[in-house]
Amino acid sequence: MQVKKEEYKLEHKLDIINERFKDCDDLVIREFDVGVENGCKMALVYIDGLTDKALISEFALNNLIVASRLAMPNDIKNNIKDLIQKKTIAITEIKEIKEMEECIKNILVGETLLFIDNVEESIVLSSRGWPTRSVSEPQSEVVIRGPRDGFTETLKVNTSLVRRRIRDTNFKIKNLSLGERSKTDVALLYIEDIVNNTVLEEVKKRVDEIDIDMIQESGDVEQLIEDNCYSLFPQIQYTERPDVIASSLYEGRVAILLDNTPFALIVPVTLTTFLQSPDDYYERWIISTLVRFIRLMATGFSLFLPSLYIAITSYHPDMLPTDLALYLAATRQGVPFPAFTEAFIMEITLELLREAGARLPKAIGSTIGIVGGLVIGQAAVQAGIVSPLMVIIVAITAISSFATPSYNMAIGFRMLRFILMLLASILGLYGIILGFLVMLINLANLRSFGIPYLEPLCSMGENFKDLKDTIIRAPMASMHSRPKMYTKRNTNRLDDKRKEILGEDDIKK
Repeated sequence: MQVKKEEYKLEHKLDIINERFKDCDDLVIREFDVGVENGCKMALVYIDGLTDKALISEFALNNLIVASRLAMPNDIKNNIKDLIQKKTIAITEIKEIKEMEECIKNILVGETLLFIDNVEESIVLSSRGWPTRSVSEPQSEVVIRGPRDGFTETLKVNTSLVRRRIRDTNFKIKNLSLGERSKTDVALLYIEDIVNNTVLEEVKKRVDEIDIDMIQESGDVEQLIEDNCYSLFPQIQYTERPDVIASSLYEGRVAILLDNTPFALIVPVTLTTFLQSPDDYYERWIISTLVRFIRLMATGFSLFLPSLYIAITSYHPDMLPTDLALYLAATRQGVPFPAFTEAFIMEITLELLREAGARLPKAIGSTIGIVGGLVIGQAAVQAGIVSPLMVIIVAITAISSFATPSYNMAIGFRMLRFILMLLASILGLYGIILGFLVMLINLANLRSFGIPYLEPLCSMGENFKDLKDTIIRAPMASMHSRPKMYTKRNTNRLDDKRKEILGEDDIKK
């Protein structure tokens, strides 16, 4: 029993803290006494830079010292914990913990620990106060019409932005911690009476199975929980927009938010999800449908246009009208390279310019891209390395690739473009068809947390009605049901006109 009491000594606790935080100069330990005579020894422990020191000084340390002068000695001696928690500390969030490992964990995440001599429990004072970036417009997802606020690198700010949009007690936030060393805060977001419980349990299972020392960004979690890491197609959606998260949760999906990153994850997803933009839902349905058709056409151009040029030029010139075939042959006269090498050179040049423009400062990045493309393209044509039509093909391909709203899906199409170019140079149109069939087979076999990747395009059952929000976007008044491919629970989200006129009981009859 004496050994156990020794563990309650303030000196013993501080020795453990000093040993664990050896050579950590940002650790602050503030020891002080409470009480005029035979007072109680205490210590505040926190990490400088992660804690709001003004909050601790004004509402914790100052109150403890002042209140101790007014308290009776017997109260300090016998009811020290109650005196602190109920009559002294003016901080909204406090809790008791016993294990020293928990104490150390709380210190590392920015909380302040109050250690009391001869008391087993330590008191956690909520005092996180590190520098944060203010809420601003997302950089990777620019919309013409819609909310302008985006996520920051602070988890609490991000969850509050979503909570502001979902004022429902069924909206749940489950806090977790990932990374044996990084101890990164993670939050699972879902709406309890809408979410697909099978998907939710699978998400929890995969997240719990993550065993790694450091989680730096949401991309780390994405790679560790996705279904097929060898596919070129992303199986998890990421976004910087809280309105996109809220809309996804209303559809019955699950969101994963991490501290230290503005990018949140959404599961499950389908192919059509990556071809949709928030603008589609903020504009009228006719405009949105037209834009989706243009976007789909641009996706086809970015994927197939260079390979079609190679196949027709090298193997199938007879498919072209005579005048066009003669013009194409004339433009290629003097070009020393075959069509595949010509297209490969220009595509690699385009990728180099794109990557350089992304890495350079914004003030000169766009300038380098535009000037570099014009100068290199014109110089290549004049030097006879490539034909003028090839420059046009590459320019259309580049413009079309930017029409894909999702960056990670656009990267997948860019990689497939090179594969189709190689197949076209070997087998012509047959190679393109073969590559397209292999791509379709991969898409048909792909799953995102149990949901087929091609839903609802491949569905012939009850999910067939979900087609009203895929390639086309039906009028808002007709979208009264949630997508059944995501959830079968509480699917009604907009009462139809019959319910308004007749009433629920008459319809059932």
